[in-house]
Amino acid sequence: MADAAQSIQVVHHEAPTGFIRKWIFSTDHKIIGLQYFFLALFSVVVGMILSIFIRFNLVWPGTEIPLLETLFPTGAPGGVMTPEFYLSFLTIHGTIMVFFVLTTAPQGGFGNYFLPIQIGAADMAFPVLNMLSFWFTFLALVVLLAAFFVAGGPPISGWTAYPPLSALGEIAGPGLGTGQTLWIVSIAIFCVAALLGALNFITTTIDLRAEGMTLMRMPLTVWAWFVTAILGLLAFGVLLAAGVLLLMDRSAGTSFFIPAGLVVSDQLIDHKGGSPLLWQHLFWFFGHPEVYIAILPGMGVTSQVLSTFSRKPIFGYRAMVYALLGIGILGFMVWGHHMFMSGMSPYTAIAFSLLTTVIAVPSAIKTFNWLGTLWRGNIRLATPMLFAIGFVSLFVTGGLSGLFLNQPSTDIFLHDTYFVVAHFHMIMGVASIFGMFTATYYWFPKMFGRHMNELWGKVHFGLTFIGVYAIFTPMHFLGMAGNPRRYPELTAFDFLEPLAPIHLFISIAAFITITAQLIFIINLFWSMFRGKKAEDNPWQATTLEWEIPSPPPHDNFGGKYPVVYRGPYEYSVPGEPQDYTMQTAQKTPAS
Repeated sequence: MADAAQSIQVVHHEAPTGFIRKWIFSTDHKIIGLQYFFLALFSVVVGMILSIFIRFNLVWPGTEIPLLETLFPTGAPGGVMTPEFYLSFLTIHGTIMVFFVLTTAPQGGFGNYFLPIQIGAADMAFPVLNMLSFWFTFLALVVLLAAFFVAGGPPISGWTAYPPLSALGEIAGPGLGTGQTLWIVSIAIFCVAALLGALNFITTTIDLRAEGMTLMRMPLTVWAWFVTAILGLLAFGVLLAAGVLLLMDRSAGTSFFIPAGLVVSDQLIDHKGGSPLLWQHLFWFFGHPEVYIAILPGMGVTSQVLSTFSRKPIFGYRAMVYALLGIGILGFMVWGHHMFMSGMSPYTAIAFSLLTTVIAVPSAIKTFNWLGTLWRGNIRLATPMLFAIGFVSLFVTGGLSGLFLNQPSTDIFLHDTYFVVAHFHMIMGVASIFGMFTATYYWFPKMFGRHMNELWGKVHFGLTFIGVYAIFTPMHFLGMAGNPRRYPELTAFDFLEPLAPIHLFISIAAFITITAQLIFIINLFWSMFRGKKAEDNPWQATTLEWEIPSPPPHDNFGGKYPVVYRGPYEYSVPGEPQDYTMQTAQKTPAS
């Protein structure tokens, strides 16, 4: 395997010289990783701005916002957001955060940048496909945002785009004409990009590992990106096919998702034989693995950081690997728990509920192994370590609320309430984002050769950690009180009036937490140019990326490929002269 890997790796790409060659048509995995990172950073800013308007409208409905009328005169006449435009904001917010932030940054950004270096490769296996993958992702985002500027505006069907609402065209409501078509095209382009990226990650991991880099010597970050790529390859193909079928229903007169006898606005829709539930099966067959596509890279970097800053080997390395694989396999068997309200057979619901409970086992293994890694470690509470611990906290909290939703008897009551919003934001949203913060603070010195400011990093952590709990914990109580999702305002419903103070608290917490992200953004860009210069291995870590200069040279290892002799987490090894041993350090008879 090593000889084959070397024969592939010796094909080098010339270092780019001009701006266009370096940043537009770059095939360097590190540049492409940065492109993904900054695309996700732009996307998360857009998503947060949309969430500000969503929370503002919930608490102060009818308030005039002149800027909204200027930008969207149809959606916000007089500066007041219409109920339909509120749903449009929800749709685009959810779509951007799920696809262009939670999927793009952990895998496309950090995975692209560090996976080849961590396995000792010069680049990804298919550099040109890597470049195309990014630009397809960029094009998908442009097409999605274009929906704001077409007649009718963005779709109101939510990020899940359930038919028949999304399949009928503009007769079904505002935004469901051209805006919905653009949404489908955007997701289809994104799926193509994700499939290209997944093929690249899988091939690179299998074929381009350095000599001695066996599977069980790979860092857990590499395992996480590898399993995530397998999930993406299997899941995004299904979503792409579903999107094509939905587009055909809208444009070609087919009836995959539109049932017979449907009447809309006193018009009989001339379709027959379709099933809206077919879309739910196809979408959630993608949608539940997507949860793990978003969070598995966070698990990988958390494992890396907890071991590094505890100065201990990761507790139960092989169990952690098998847990990642178990999560990946079981993730494809539980999509039906999103559909307990669809009228499925109770026996089918029991099967999905049981499998959903079983998937908690590998998740619990990872959690207890993280705690085992921390136990009696020589813990260094640097900013990456704080965010890694925060990730574990949010993952556990979000997972506990999932226990109520994987049981049909309780899910029927909590379904489509704010309890669900709280759960998936905790487990899929902010936990994954904490993984991204962990990766940013940890690898920033390697990417840019400078440190981010530690003091402001810790302030950012404190405000964000307290803020996300202040936002999403009360939402569980709103859900238990029966507060439905997707309502644009609460004043029209007497039973929701007592819940208004909780919504006010959540909105204020959201505004403060979002504002706190300015600390991160300023710290990020200031540190790129003015931050304290970093040594090549400031964290005294053991994996291969810390053996090369910071930032890494164009060809990573200068044509001298590393040979790996050790596992990725050899900290505090008895008999060694220091408390960390690099993977390339040859073993002596004493060790």
